[in-house]
Amino acid sequence: MASVTGTSISMASFKASLAPSSRVSNLRSVSLPINGKSFAPHRLRPARFCVSCSAKPETVHKVCEIVKKQLALPDDSAVSGESKFAALGADSLDTVEIVMGLEEEFGISVEEESAQSIATVQDAADLIEKLVEKKGSA
Repeated sequence: MASVTGTSISMASFKASLAPSSRVSNLRSVSLPINGKSFAPHRLRPARFCVSCSAKPETVHKVCEIVKKQLALPDDSAVSGESKFAALGADSLDTVEIVMGLEEEFGISVEEESAQSIATVQDAADLIEKLVEKKGSA
């Protein structure tokens, strides 16, 4: 039995206890008993609580390499999943070229609407995995 206090929520298990679109605000503490042993609640600092699925590290690494190549960045440039294309110096044309490079590398086609929502390397990697999975199930 897990409990979350602040805006209180109790659940018998983690499965389907919260709908994906549920939001919890004013979260102050979390307590998760394990194998019948209770632990002191963990106090949380005010922050955003976010759960997300992210792409495989290999995909993120490949995207980083493609971004470095398309933007002609030095090999020792720090590019990670959190890197924003704009912060790396990419303009709209560079972003289009990056998306084209990703399409070629991964054998996918990115819709213009989806391409416009890509702001970071992680966004691109997540979209790629979604499209590759969709392509594989078709």
